[in-house]
Amino acid sequence: MGADQDARVVRDPYAASAAELRRALVRRIAQAGALDDPAWRAAFEAVPRHLFVPYYYVPTFTGYERLWSGDPDPDRRERWLRGAYADGPIATRVREGELVSSSSQPSLMARMLGELEIRDGHRVLEIGAGTGYNAALLAHRLGDELVTTVDLDPEITESARVHLAAAGYRPTVITADGARGCPARAPFDRIIATCALPSVPQAWPRQCRPGGRILAPLATGLIVLRVHDAGRAEGRFLHTPAYFVPLRGGTPPRPPVPRAAGLSRRARGSELFGFLLGLTAGSLDPHEALSLWQREERPERERFGVTLSGGRQWAWLDDPEGPYAWPLGGVSRDES
Repeated sequence: MGADQDARVVRDPYAASAAELRRALVRRIAQAGALDDPAWRAAFEAVPRHLFVPYYYVPTFTGYERLWSGDPDPDRRERWLRGAYADGPIATRVREGELVSSSSQPSLMARMLGELEIRDGHRVLEIGAGTGYNAALLAHRLGDELVTTVDLDPEITESARVHLAAAGYRPTVITADGARGCPARAPFDRIIATCALPSVPQAWPRQCRPGGRILAPLATGLIVLRVHDAGRAEGRFLHTPAYFVPLRGGTPPRPPVPRAAGLSRRARGSELFGFLLGLTAGSLDPHEALSLWQREERPERERFGVTLSGGRQWAWLDDPEGPYAWPLGGVSRDES
């Protein structure tokens, strides 16, 4: 990889400025407590994020403004480069005014990667290739041959391959339905999704080794599941909120989050109550959800969990066999 990276530095006119901005970004992430593992800090210090976002979109009052590395205006090029190393999400693909792909906030990515508890030799599957930046961080940590990233959109996977090659990384990039996992490359030790889910596809635990770990965005939260065997996985949500572009493919859409009309202003304005509404959509009436939320003294995310067992899947509060449990809809095709 060293020769590729040396060649990249020669070709990249932004290398010196980007290195300085990257060091500043890593310091900010570390100060936030999201880079405790030296191996992940080294990955964030090494992987050049700007090569994965040669252009991106900034929201405006009338739509989106496009910033790109080849802009003839030096001030706009400077804005592009600084934006690439801001600790925030970046809109990378917009179709008909709708966001379809993005690069996640780096500090959130660092927290998610840390929660995977990756060790040397682990095989990792990423669902949602995005720009390829997260796959590059994984490849830097583990080596190209142990990392697979999957996306349904061929335009996304092709651009991810180009970005990865420009940065000197070559993990396996596959165009496929991420809800089905990647049986040809299984078994995996870890699966990480970088797109929002209505439920956890049943194929994923089946493609994990016992003891494997699955981390995925669900209902504006991050669920971390420990895989017991091919038929059972269970875990709790992290404290961290998370908002991602939805997974497209074999997982039917989750019922829409019900409107909060008729509920108290406090409930309507609560981000945590919004999480509960998303988690119970299609299973609990909003007023039932509100009663639960109030009775349990506005529970934090980490009191909630998810269990997959015997082809069933349910979310719960405090105890998977307790009184507060409800089915998660939109379970994907039962394929492994």
